[in-house]
Amino acid sequence: MARYDGKKVVIIGGTSGIGLTTAKMLVDEGARVLATGRSQGGLDSAQRELGEGALVVSSDAGSLTDIDALAERAKAEFDTFDLLFVNAGIGLFAPFERTTEAMYDDVFKVNTKGSFFAVQKLAPLINRGGSVVLTTAISNVKGMPMLAASGATKAALRSFARTFAVELAPQGIRVNAVSPGPTDTPSWGKSFPDAETVAHITAQMSDANPMKRMGTSEEVAKAVLFLAFDATYTTGAELPVDGGQSQL
Repeated sequence: MARYDGKKVVIIGGTSGIGLTTAKMLVDEGARVLATGRSQGGLDSAQRELGEGALVVSSDAGSLTDIDALAERAKAEFDTFDLLFVNAGIGLFAPFERTTEAMYDDVFKVNTKGSFFAVQKLAPLINRGGSVVLTTAISNVKGMPMLAASGATKAALRSFARTFAVELAPQGIRVNAVSPGPTDTPSWGKSFPDAETVAHITAQMSDANPMKRMGTSEEVAKAVLFLAFDATYTTGAELPVDGGQSQL
């Protein structure tokens, strides 16, 4: 029997990078997955890669209307499910003095507001013994240049993990967070204006890391699945997957 036979999972932000890798690991081991994304190209590509074990749907992680519709879709497809992985997020790499109100509002709308209401709307569908995993980042504990607004959204998610864990404990639902360091995903390159900047920042980040490299989406996905299904006596915690960068 496959490891995740019979498991049902909702992944918000599951069409690329860490979310897609996690979805693929689940589907390959027998789970049924409902994954969301925004771009039609990403939706189509993810559906092809994941195959019949997954349903890939369009949903804007920052839209409360879309979140309500997603809860209805999850109810219709699964009735109840076992894991909510709230992974959708946007990066904002800018000096704080050049951060506009629109940029600030956009990153908080998706990363913080959207995540809060996704858990609120979908938690009632999670089975007793199920779990929620939120994606934070090491910028929630480290003062990192160019990441003032983005880091603040991730710090809010870290706080949510603790409070949601307390509030959902009576329902038998665990809530934890995975905290990636610099990770080599498709969205990494899109965070910067050109290939030269990507190469420069990648080299800089790798050199600053105790392990002298970027992480991979597979390494983060394994941590997500550990928190989701194996860490049965763990709730309200954050698991760094960052090569030691936030610890050493």
